[in-house]
Amino acid sequence: MIWKDPKHGHWWLELGPGVVVGYWPSGLFTHLAHHARMVQFGGEVVNTRPPGSHTATQMGSGHFPGEGFDRAAYFRNLQVVDWDNSIIRASGLKLLADHPGCYDIQGGSNGRWGTYFYYGGPGRNVKCP
Repeated sequence: MIWKDPKHGHWWLELGPGVVVGYWPSGLFTHLAHHARMVQFGGEVVNTRPPGSHTATQMGSGHFPGEGFDRAAYFRNLQVVDWDNSIIRASGLKLLADHPGCYDIQGGSNGRWGTYFYYGGPGRNVKCP
């Protein structure tokens, strides 16, 4: 979880209850002086040899989202911290995959996993030359 300390304005990274990794000083992100308006997750694969075929570098587990649990990589129980420093379920996800034949993303929400998304892919394959 990333949250803003209301007293000092620092942005903290916490991996779970009592597992604080560290913080980004408030002065580092001047455009976040008061709050953030959005949260983004992203992935990128770089092809160092652009001409020719797509890279075979995998994203996530190397499996497409449609393969589901035990195969595809995922994030679940996505939450954000609101104005009152209360934890609320993330909503309104906008999912985008530039090359879904290479790497894709699928999201949803349920009572057990909250808001979630599966992502990834193998890179070069028959649908991603």
